[in-house]
Amino acid sequence: MYVAVKGGEKAITASTEWLARKRRGDLTVPELTVSQIREQMPFAVDRVMAEGSLFDPQLAALALKQAAGDAIEAIFLLRAYRTTLPRLGVSRPIETSRMSVLRRVSAVFKDLPGGQLLGPSFDYTQRLLDFSLLENEPVEPSLAWRQPTAAESTTRISSDTHTHDALQLLVQEGLIESVTSSADPQPDGPNSCDLTREPLVFPASRATRLQNLARGDEGFLLAMSYSTQRGYAHSHPFVGDLKVGEIDIEIEPDELGFSLVIGRLLVTECQMVNQFKGSASEAPCFTRGYGLSVGQNERKAMAMALADRALRASELGEIEVAPAQSQEFMLSHSDNLEASGFVAHLKLPHYVDFQSELEMVRRMRNSAQGEPYGDEAAA
Repeated sequence: MYVAVKGGEKAITASTEWLARKRRGDLTVPELTVSQIREQMPFAVDRVMAEGSLFDPQLAALALKQAAGDAIEAIFLLRAYRTTLPRLGVSRPIETSRMSVLRRVSAVFKDLPGGQLLGPSFDYTQRLLDFSLLENEPVEPSLAWRQPTAAESTTRISSDTHTHDALQLLVQEGLIESVTSSADPQPDGPNSCDLTREPLVFPASRATRLQNLARGDEGFLLAMSYSTQRGYAHSHPFVGDLKVGEIDIEIEPDELGFSLVIGRLLVTECQMVNQFKGSASEAPCFTRGYGLSVGQNERKAMAMALADRALRASELGEIEVAPAQSQEFMLSHSDNLEASGFVAHLKLPHYVDFQSELEMVRRMRNSAQGEPYGDEAAA
């Protein structure tokens, strides 16, 4: 803390109070409630939950309000709270094929079982400012996918219907690796590693890498996945299957011997299709990149899938030539809280460190100019 600055704790208290006033803003404007944030800023709430590793829309909205809209600060708050919670059990692996699909699109197949479901998305909107949103008058309610009307509910793919893998046709032709092959998103089992309790160790299994990417910063993953498309990994991907929907979360208590549904989770799943030129032991085919994120985080899931495929370079016998293909580079720099901490800590006092470097630079400059410095000059 800045206990060394003038004013000490009194200055820190004043700074905190000023922050509270800045968060509240103009007192003549009605205060933004947590419920309003939760219901009207769903994409911001979903991102905070995904990168905060805690599914609780109310707490995510509270964190956003407390952080005055700073997403990374809100993620920090949510993760910090998460560490105080007891772990009562471990849920069974989710079956995304049993997802109650709200949105499903594929860029490689025109016809999908159940059809393409556009769902709620900015993809089909014009990127023009809607000045009608400035008005305070009541307007017709928008399509609320969280609480659809009876007519809209009929367009969903129910969780009672098995959602077939959109890439199954390619599997049948042997043109793409099967999800039961070494490309399985969890080849080492669901309990291979828990990054919330265990340190990251290299080389990391694919299951561990996917955990890291799921908690990773969306902006970082977006930039790195973009780099793979610009030649820094020789990637030419296609969206094979992109789904947004709700899935049952089940636990199986030891004393019962059967599973219980304890709730439903909104998730986004993406399977990317990438060309593979083949190797000495493998024929040319398509490979998969996989992404799964809590909430409706389509950019995150797509970027995660692209990053996942890039990180499989060594497994597929490809030469690692780009940052996105390096496990240590990607996994060590993807966490926004670690990155934020390292950058933000530069604001803390570094007086002693700087003075030592200042003395060293002065000595080097005098030495380069052939002039004595310090004790030498005094002698």
